[in-house]
Amino acid sequence: MTDRTNEQNPEAAPHDNRRQVLYWRLLARLFDHEEQATLESSSLAVVENMGLPPALLDPQASVDSIVQRHPELAAEFDGLMVPETEAESTEEGDGGRDRAAEVRRAALVSKVLLNVFASASGTVTAGQLSRWQSDAGWLERALGCKPGELRGGRAGRSAGGPGVSPTGSGGGGTTPDLSRLIPAIGPELGAIEADLVKRMHLREVLADPKLAAQLTPSMSLIEQLLRDKNNLSGVALANAKDLIRRFVDEVAEVLRTQVEKATVGALDRSVPPKRVFRNLDLDRTIWKNLTNWSPEEERLYVDRLYYRHTARKTTPQRLIVVVDQSGSMVDSMVNCTILASIFAGLPKVDVHLIAYDTQALDLTPWVHDPFETLLRTNLGGGTDGTVAMALARPKIAEPRNTVVVWISDFYEWRTEPLFESMAAIHRSGAKFIPVGSVTSSGRASVNPWFRERFKDLGTPVISGHIRKLVHELKTFLA
Repeated sequence: MTDRTNEQNPEAAPHDNRRQVLYWRLLARLFDHEEQATLESSSLAVVENMGLPPALLDPQASVDSIVQRHPELAAEFDGLMVPETEAESTEEGDGGRDRAAEVRRAALVSKVLLNVFASASGTVTAGQLSRWQSDAGWLERALGCKPGELRGGRAGRSAGGPGVSPTGSGGGGTTPDLSRLIPAIGPELGAIEADLVKRMHLREVLADPKLAAQLTPSMSLIEQLLRDKNNLSGVALANAKDLIRRFVDEVAEVLRTQVEKATVGALDRSVPPKRVFRNLDLDRTIWKNLTNWSPEEERLYVDRLYYRHTARKTTPQRLIVVVDQSGSMVDSMVNCTILASIFAGLPKVDVHLIAYDTQALDLTPWVHDPFETLLRTNLGGGTDGTVAMALARPKIAEPRNTVVVWISDFYEWRTEPLFESMAAIHRSGAKFIPVGSVTSSGRASVNPWFRERFKDLGTPVISGHIRKLVHELKTFLA
């Protein structure tokens, strides 16, 4: 198809060849760190021919540094890999394709993909981690997501149209459509970031305030800090706490917005409405006073003002959050600890928080402060949910007004006794919500034995995605 198009439009051939050179270089560098001299020199000629900065081919140059020197490129990186709509493709047609623009996009796509997926081996410095995080943010923007969105396994947009081969020979598309791969790209980004953090001498970095200031809080970094906090002291511990608090505050702001969008409770008409202007029901006031209309004076005389009811019926609800703090549960531990603190701030919601591995810890006294709560956790170890159940069951005083959220991968030591206790909670009238785990790389893992039995019980395991849990809790509290 490409050859036939080139025969009909000879001017297209040089641009198609240039684009393919850039993509072949991309593939070569992704699978082999050794430079291919011919591809490098050919790519440099292509980039210079398009009026683009040669720094796009420099592995040491971050996208940030290129954009700072050439700010006009920032807009081109945004949405770079978002596929065209069907209407745009039809309107443009194969003959109307801007092949010069395709070559520019190929150069930009190659840059952002190589910076993210062709990371060097060996020890990682704080500056290298910071640069990679920035480049990963540009990749997320290129895919139509917010920076940081994919690394937490939270795809920000739905999959798009059909994919296109990197060489551009498949279909009529012009930009590599990676949108269908977003569910896979997110976990991969998380895994790369986690590997970079592990290869960094974190304790030495934290001990140096200048190096520590270069770190950007992320789930992978927070996981490592929580694991290593007992081995830190002095300046290193202070810097670690600062990073944890910054991350907690950022996540809390996002989750608080999601929670506050909910309207909790039905209108309570037994409570007289407040007689303030913002509650004035103008339509009802006019309707009820229409009999006082004076045709001669063309005036409406109002005998009574009507106001809207705003008070809502709220029954004190008890929310019991049980979180598995074993090694695979870091993301859930962090997110749900923060979420519990947000719900604890709502009126008439009594929140209790329990963390467990082979021992259980009641964190309820600190539930209003997720930072202090996380510092008291001890990640790692085995898993025995029966010890957490021993703390949770006595807290269920009024089953109908209680919801138990159990976050775990459910790979338990005592499977049947634990499940029977959970089934008993469900039968008592309390709402039981099992939530699957999500690791730092975004990959969910739930014990199939528990998954099937929860499904048969009528309480299927929901995704570990925090937004779904927020929805479930808002529905219960409404």
